[in-house]
Amino acid sequence: MSSTLTLRADDLAFSYGDRVVFDGLDLVASAGRRLGLVGENGVGKTTLLRLLAGTETPVAGTVSGGGDIGLLSQELPFPSSARVGDVVEDALAESRAATTRLDRLAWRLAATPGDESLLADYGRALEWAQAHEVWDADRRAGLVRDGLGLAGIDPGRELGTLSGGQRSRLGLAALLVRQPQTLLLDEPTNHLDDAAMEFLEQHLAALPGIVVLSSHDRVFLDAVCTDIVDLDPALGGPVRYGGGYTDYLGHKRAERARWEQRHGAEQEELDRLRESVAVTSRDINHNRGPRDNAKMAYDFKAGRVQRQISRRVRNARLRLAELERDQVRKPRPPLRFAAALTGDTGSADPAIAVRDLDVPGRVHIGRLEIAAGARLLLTGGNGAGKSSLLLALAGRLPGTGHTVHIGPDVRVGMLEQDVAFADPALTPHAVYAAAAGEDAPGLSALGLLPRRDLGRPVGALSVGQRRRLALATLLANPPQVLLLDEPTNHISLTLAEELTQALDRAPGAVVIATHDRWLRRRWTGEHLRLHEGSPVTAP
Repeated sequence: MSSTLTLRADDLAFSYGDRVVFDGLDLVASAGRRLGLVGENGVGKTTLLRLLAGTETPVAGTVSGGGDIGLLSQELPFPSSARVGDVVEDALAESRAATTRLDRLAWRLAATPGDESLLADYGRALEWAQAHEVWDADRRAGLVRDGLGLAGIDPGRELGTLSGGQRSRLGLAALLVRQPQTLLLDEPTNHLDDAAMEFLEQHLAALPGIVVLSSHDRVFLDAVCTDIVDLDPALGGPVRYGGGYTDYLGHKRAERARWEQRHGAEQEELDRLRESVAVTSRDINHNRGPRDNAKMAYDFKAGRVQRQISRRVRNARLRLAELERDQVRKPRPPLRFAAALTGDTGSADPAIAVRDLDVPGRVHIGRLEIAAGARLLLTGGNGAGKSSLLLALAGRLPGTGHTVHIGPDVRVGMLEQDVAFADPALTPHAVYAAAAGEDAPGLSALGLLPRRDLGRPVGALSVGQRRRLALATLLANPPQVLLLDEPTNHISLTLAEELTQALDRAPGAVVIATHDRWLRRRWTGEHLRLHEGSPVTAP
């Protein structure tokens, strides 16, 4: 792969109707660099990838370079009657055509060795073949199929019989087999298990070309990326940080500290200036009467003092107006639980006790107790029964013959994967106000929902928006036992970091079911692994 390979975006502008997504965006990616795009949901990560791929046209600006570019599509560009083997063969077609072309050119060069035009053609073909590692393509195809968990799928199977996750992995596999010089990947870890994600991390990290990707998987960003590009508009435009996700967090903490320091210094100066403007001319009184025979000297001195005071007050007013106009906004406080719990939280009795839980084909637990203040992580594959166990702990799982005892004065709160509110006509403001305690911050201050959605009916919100609203109510009025089903889904990386830290300081017991590798790797509490259809011993 040529070290001169570069993908450039210069002065890009793009909008959807009246909503401006980008205005004057610049980006450069070189061979060997792997850029991770992060930012709030809806900030434009997918749009930028499509602009770089040429599938969207900017309002202004240009995209250039990158050699041949491959964009991970959400759907395979094949009919449902096509077969798995057809997709793999299509991915190999360019490599096989390149080797055939090289063989033909070599034969022609052997016959006419002095043909400079033919020699130039051979050089270009060889460079392309080397950049795409065409002689390794068949071996690469086998490794990719194995690594992404596709080896057991019959090549003759029709695409229409595959699950959505299988089709997604097959599309990713085809792109990796083709190995274009620039890879553009939008959430490539969707539908991948831990083993497949680790394979993808290693594969991408070894590529010689350009990779630009977006992902909510923080472990993936840390393992793959050489640079993080934050598209958050609150930062005043995209900012690029060198290093992986851990390095990015360090930069963000330092920025936050500088932001808070600057805001505090400006507020102190504003207070001082307001005091100066309001008080100085009143408190400093030079109107004492003159001594005998000093009338002329007094008039001269008094006038000079009054001019100095007026100038100071005028300068203070000018500075005050300037600072009030341009002051840095107050940093949004990070997510936190609003208040300490009321009631007996130090009881030796368990907050929740479950006996003889048996969900056929999913989870079997003879006994599980959740102590006040417990921290329990539930992990396991899809179908292992994590959500069923959370529902049982909440006393909301019917028909399995189990028993649930919830302690007196113990309130249980649960964040489900699909949240529904009793009255879909209520606004987020109304739902939050009904749940929030006296010490809770305003809903808009949490950053979980955009201001434009705070007055909409909750029934019109997306799944992700309803989940963020439900999370806000739990933060505003924390229960004695907090049950969270995939709590970092549908929130930005920034909010996921804040939520993780808030959970460390949650006042009651916390039980979390999650696939989030970042959260799992940093968990310090107890851990219960569920295996589909197998009995489980409680921790």
